[in-house]
Amino acid sequence: MDKIIYAIGDVHGRDDLLRDLHEHIRDYHKLMHSGRDAEFIHVGDYIDGGAHSREVIDRLMSGLGDFQMTCLLGNHEAMLLECLATDNRQAWYTWLSNGGEETLASFGMSLRFGGYDPDELRACLGEERIAWLKSLPLYKTIAPYLFVHAGIAPGVPIDEQQPKDMLWIRSRFLESEKDHGYVVVHGHTPGDEPVVKTNRICIDTGATSNGLLSAAVLHGTAAPVFLRAVGRPGKTA
Repeated sequence: MDKIIYAIGDVHGRDDLLRDLHEHIRDYHKLMHSGRDAEFIHVGDYIDGGAHSREVIDRLMSGLGDFQMTCLLGNHEAMLLECLATDNRQAWYTWLSNGGEETLASFGMSLRFGGYDPDELRACLGEERIAWLKSLPLYKTIAPYLFVHAGIAPGVPIDEQQPKDMLWIRSRFLESEKDHGYVVVHGHTPGDEPVVKTNRICIDTGATSNGLLSAAVLHGTAAPVFLRAVGRPGKTA
């Protein structure tokens, strides 16, 4: 792996932290790895919880200058996409109770005077954002790493993994000591600090709960370096 990878954890509507971390990474790359190719890989969950999901999506869609950027699908984007296709109350309740109300607010949509309307949601998001959300891949491999939102089912070949596991898995993956063939870099399960194991690296440090957004700097088999943006916990900074 010749290029430098900056893998960024779950943002959850905290555009303030994302802006600061992007700038921090750009400065770090210029100082430490000037002239080397670099790629930003975001591991999903750009929306829900924080107050600025719309701004996060628009920032990611705009890219970051000369840096290559890959954005993976998270379970929160998957919940939003499901609601775009249905007025099923359970699907909408699941999304809204997991931070979706803040996302609706960031797009100026209120449920106060109506039901669960996928057409209104589509109109608020706009076709360009919807197309971007639908284009998000489930995972990316750059040996020796596999980047995915939640993790993978241990012992299952990558091309046979189920999307539900890649988006939602926790204990079965987190407690596994199995060699997955890659070091799996993931988010989804927040903690106070990044977690580094022989078979996985978790970079979700709780953007809303802790006010911390972290990135792992990866190149080859060198030990990861972690960068972070720090703000107040909560929906806004």
